Amino acid sequence: MGRNKLKPKLITVLKEGYSVKKFVPDLIAGVIVGIVALPLAIAFAIASGVKPEQGLYTAVAAGFIISCLSGSRVQIGGPTGAFIVIVYGIIQKYGYDGLATATLMAGFLLIFMGFARFGDIIKYIPYPVTVGFTAGIALIIFAAQVRDFLGLTGGTVPAEFIEKIRYYGEHAHTFNAHAVFMGLLTLLVIIYWPRVTRRIPGSFIAIVLTTLIVHVFHLPIETIGSRFGGVPNTLPMPHLPNISLDLIAKMSSPALTIAVLAGIESLLSAVVADGMTGNRHRSNMELIAQGVANIASPVMGGIPATGAIARTATNIKNGGRTPFAGIIHAVTLLLILIFFGPWASLIPMAALAGILISVAYNMSEWHLFVRMFRSPKSDVIVLVTTFLLTVFVDLTAAIKFGVVLAALLFMRRMSEATQVGYITDSLVEQETDEEDVVDQSRISQKDIPEGVEVFEINGPFFFGAADKFKDTIRGLEKKPEVLILRMRHVPTIDATGLSALENVFNFSRHDGTRVILSGLQSGPFKKLKRAGLLKYVEDKNIQPTVDHAIGRARQILQENK
Repeated sequence: MGRNKLKPKLITVLKEGYSVKKFVPDLIAGVIVGIVALPLAIAFAIASGVKPEQGLYTAVAAGFIISCLSGSRVQIGGPTGAFIVIVYGIIQKYGYDGLATATLMAGFLLIFMGFARFGDIIKYIPYPVTVGFTAGIALIIFAAQVRDFLGLTGGTVPAEFIEKIRYYGEHAHTFNAHAVFMGLLTLLVIIYWPRVTRRIPGSFIAIVLTTLIVHVFHLPIETIGSRFGGVPNTLPMPHLPNISLDLIAKMSSPALTIAVLAGIESLLSAVVADGMTGNRHRSNMELIAQGVANIASPVMGGIPATGAIARTATNIKNGGRTPFAGIIHAVTLLLILIFFGPWASLIPMAALAGILISVAYNMSEWHLFVRMFRSPKSDVIVLVTTFLLTVFVDLTAAIKFGVVLAALLFMRRMSEATQVGYITDSLVEQETDEEDVVDQSRISQKDIPEGVEVFEINGPFFFGAADKFKDTIRGLEKKPEVLILRMRHVPTIDATGLSALENVFNFSRHDGTRVILSGLQSGPFKKLKRAGLLKYVEDKNIQPTVDHAIGRARQILQENK
């Protein structure tokens, strides 16, 4: 019940009592996470195809709201790498108004998902799908940074992956040695700075160091200012984007993708945080918080936001234990924007590319991707398909197709696990425990009267197994006088299974065959009753065990003489 409670953790913290002793570590953690978020917010915005300040607007507005309403005590929200691919695609095709519309729609979808208690459902998205599209996004992010990392010039970089690689090959001769040096220096600082201290993030040190070098030595490389102009030092006035019915219709699919991505990443971040702190998050409240944040973000000129795993982990490692740390992180970013915003224009693009390459590497989790190839073939198919669709088509298609393919393969496995057959003919079963082996041996040795067939279903009786059931029934050469359906191992039944049973009941009535149900569990019994199928079976033809069913069959045979 605690996970489904629709109450922000901030309220819980305040009810527990908040003191100066708790505030100090939150203050330290919040300031540190704010500094960590600064270069990431700018880099994610630029990689997404929007202005650098829009990443800061998102981190401030959405980050503040997420911390205030979050179902987690320590969640840090803002723009993340997962959104780069989908945001860039929308911006290129529909402009910022399209993105803002899709983000608003995603926000309302997330709120609906929270109130509809979908918080515990999202976690059932197959793991191969998550790993596949995450690795695909990481590869796309990496590929998109090659131009700035190498300082290439000439023409516009294509959006498509293959065309992008071709562009790099054609323009490789235009590389800028100073840009390459700044990019490599950024990576080296990010990799080795933690050996000095983890209090101040390596990405921040890299930004400061490379900016100073470029500015002092007047190196001829591209900066934020030379590409985008100055960075404002104020938040924009709230305003609604230009929304039209036509745009809403076009944005329905991207909005769903944004909502699902935001839900997955925020809940995954909350789960990671739970493991680090020993607390439990409220999944449905978390979705509502993400929804409100994604409504507010475009109103403030921002982009989609969600819970950020790396920044949340940084918050926890630096002592943050309540939502106030996340609130302080947003305030820190706002103060940096106000007092140091114009200085951001001096940041070299190669340094931001280095930061994003580091993000892509960490995001890819290549060791998990490789390890997935040891999984069952069906999971590998889902993994590779989702990965390839993400890279070569788009993220929306990858998620939709990946989930559907995983579901179809799962249903196939389930139908294979559901075994059906005639005990009196040749029931093929894979016995898994000693009790069933003994029981089957005992059943096969029973003196089953002539004219009686005992048919058993093992496993969930759903649409994946219905065809197997029908095929086995059709394979019967001689119609029996009595058909015993043994259903002791049928835990559940769906509409297709009910339809298959109704067909059997109808055919049996037409052929003069009496049907006996044996070992019917309470769940399937209630569904049969609700569907009105018990009218085909007399009360005395519903028996608790196969022994009773065979005894009842003998009575029917005697009555038919």
